[in-house]
Amino acid sequence: MKPIWHSLDISLDQINEYNTGTMGEHIGIEFTEIGPDYLRAIMPVDKRTTQPYGLLHGGASAALAETLGSVASALIIDPAKQICVGLEINANHIRGVKVGYVHGIAKPLHLGSSTHVWDIRILDDDHKLVCASRLTVAILLKK
Repeated sequence: MKPIWHSLDISLDQINEYNTGTMGEHIGIEFTEIGPDYLRAIMPVDKRTTQPYGLLHGGASAALAETLGSVASALIIDPAKQICVGLEINANHIRGVKVGYVHGIAKPLHLGSSTHVWDIRILDDDHKLVCASRLTVAILLKK
């Protein structure tokens, strides 16, 4: 399979730098794998990402999904000419999680010149589906 990324010479350390000073860094998102057509990250289930019942907050799942899809789009576009911004996100919360990590994987459904659509699946440590999300990203020309 031909890789979808703009540059094939990018490391996980460089990808994780996208999180510096962002919500992703604050809630502990860490990119763990880049494949030819997917990006993976993990996020802890802890006091930063849970709601009052001790369950993973749906907004934290949405933040993980949007971070994965947005960074994946950023790795596809030509950063000298384009920027990408989230346009719409949908998240179905399937299962609660109280401890451990959640593992997200973003795969493209559509990679057009003006929009990207990502399928993001979030699983628990036992590989059970926690959240199914779809993110649409707008691709804009730099001014």
